[in-house]
Amino acid sequence: MSSGLVCSNRYRSYLKRTRQPVLSVCLIFLASISIAQGLPEGDPQALGFSAARLQRVENLVTDAIEKNEIAGAVALIARHGSIAFLKPFGMADIDDDEAMETDTIFRIASMTKPVTSLAVMMLYEEGYFLLSDPVSAYIPEFKDLRILTSGSGEAETAAAESEITIRQLLTHTSGISYRFISNGYQRETIARLYAEAGVSDGFSETEGRIADLSGRLGELPLLFEPGKQFAYGLSIDVLGHLVEVVSGMTLKEYFASRIFDPLAMVDTHFFLDDDKVGRLAAVYTSTEDGGMRELGNETVVDRYLVYSATYPYNGPRSYYSGGAGLVSTISDYARLLQMFLNGGELDGVRLLSPTTVAMMMRNNIGDLNVGPGIKFGFGFAVLEDPGLAGHPGSVGTYFWGGFFNTQFFVDPEEELIGIIMTQRFPADRGNVRDKFVSGVYQAIVE
Repeated sequence: MSSGLVCSNRYRSYLKRTRQPVLSVCLIFLASISIAQGLPEGDPQALGFSAARLQRVENLVTDAIEKNEIAGAVALIARHGSIAFLKPFGMADIDDDEAMETDTIFRIASMTKPVTSLAVMMLYEEGYFLLSDPVSAYIPEFKDLRILTSGSGEAETAAAESEITIRQLLTHTSGISYRFISNGYQRETIARLYAEAGVSDGFSETEGRIADLSGRLGELPLLFEPGKQFAYGLSIDVLGHLVEVVSGMTLKEYFASRIFDPLAMVDTHFFLDDDKVGRLAAVYTSTEDGGMRELGNETVVDRYLVYSATYPYNGPRSYYSGGAGLVSTISDYARLLQMFLNGGELDGVRLLSPTTVAMMMRNNIGDLNVGPGIKFGFGFAVLEDPGLAGHPGSVGTYFWGGFFNTQFFVDPEEELIGIIMTQRFPADRGNVRDKFVSGVYQAIVE
């Protein structure tokens, strides 16, 4: 774990700008580090790894840093419930000379989706709804939706033949899209309509609350008839609103009391308090010469894409995006994944039954596909055909990543977890995330 014995220069600068008392806040900062927990450490060889081959994992991350593709990263490999490899690389902030640490906090963006899906399935287990229920039974704004039938010129629509179900939201088969995805004329039209309506993808400071998203989406056409296609989008953000409606809590309150506190995920939040801002890694973006630079306080607007580096601590801090809003550490996220790998339980705390976890990790989209050999469960992509997908994992491996260049995978057959976290958008051209996945598997010798 990070030593964190002094407050960082970047953190001191932040405190100075916000006029916070440096000494007292730094003491709180140190106290927060002391209670952080992860998974138990194990002996790599006893866990079936070759030390020499784990060095290859180090080399591929170091190589990406030396090529100026990423500023830094933290990588974790766990097997049979214990950590075999946990190491920081490079810099969390180059300009402020801040090294990456194992307790560095990252914007995990779409790695929020498994957490929201978990919350939905916890409420499902408690009998609040069936997955076949129309979401309009709980969020009336989704009643009487329309389907986009023509994206050329003025958008043409027709009445939907069926309603969106909770299951279709979990599987991204609802017809709800993302504003920032505009490939093809239909998605281009949806992106334009979303932008005109003020729909947020959750990557920047956003006014209002997640309930406002439902109100906006309920007035806009769907990309297709519910259940007919797979299209990645804001479905899980809608489910975040569903959790609020059903539980009577804000999504922040539900996550904290029902998931993060029980799992001892002490550094996972929607928005950071002052004592943790200094541990947040900087975000890097591309330069015209093929290099990278730190993203400052500006909000980037690139046609329909809007994102910033500052949303975890600036702005109104009231919009709890269930699809993209969380920040976390690699150790916290490893605890979440180990809970899933254990069949819904960790350290005596059970959040789901094994049968519900199995339901989440199976193919739930039938003949539809995320990509060659890849299906989708509830919150995760699921590897169905490793050969077709070109993935080294076992059948049933589940995985996902985040907008700012984070990624994880869980292989139940190998009892294996791999996570790599960096902070860059667009993603590094060397694709260190996928190289890391391959590196993990080649290091297994027993």
